[in-house]
Amino acid sequence: QSSTLKRKRQDLASVSESLTDGERVLYNLIHNKKDMGIWTGDMKRETNLPDSIVKKSLKLLQSKNLIKEVVNIQNKGRKHYMAAEFEPSKEITGGDWYTQGSLDTEFINLVKDVCLKYIFRQKVATRDGVLEWSRKSGVFTVEVTTQQIDEILRALVLDDEILEVKSTGFGDFSSVPVGRICYRCKSKSGNRGEQKPGAMASIPCGVCPRINSCTPDGIISPRTCVYFQKWLDF
Repeated sequence: QSSTLKRKRQDLASVSESLTDGERVLYNLIHNKKDMGIWTGDMKRETNLPDSIVKKSLKLLQSKNLIKEVVNIQNKGRKHYMAAEFEPSKEITGGDWYTQGSLDTEFINLVKDVCLKYIFRQKVATRDGVLEWSRKSGVFTVEVTTQQIDEILRALVLDDEILEVKSTGFGDFSSVPVGRICYRCKSKSGNRGEQKPGAMASIPCGVCPRINSCTPDGIISPRTCVYFQKWLDF
């Protein structure tokens, strides 16, 4: 680690030697800001360099591939620069859902649709199951992260398109450990958007996690089900 740090210092020193005084002052300032970068207005304030020198130096530093201009979503109208070796922090870019400073709604909707269809097909799915399938399916050209899947599932719950429930270990939940947080579709089609309620929508059987274990003469039965009886009485 010490040898790597030493090499970086040597590289920085060799770069600095090839620059003019104005370029060197600006480059050192930009480099010290690391993945946060710096706005041109702050450069002028911190260096006291004339505007003409700042503009000329930035242009030359870019032509030498030492710095790059990046989009700062907090203020897109300001020119923001950072050293070429750094990648912008999420505070600058807005995170995984932003591309070139703009919210990638098309990608967000694609991830939502894929997650919803997978949950519908599985009937019940965990976050880890959704994540693993999204990576194996080959649908996405980039690898989605655990945080992205968490955010999408949370959004689908808030949009009232899926339900967040705890596994009972019965029926559709038989493959999920008891108590584990999982998700199931609210609509019967697995498609996003408003759905017309089906014939089973108001019957408790339609959302019962033990429906697959329910038989006329079994331990779990419509004859002994208090919820089914309440529905009949209503």
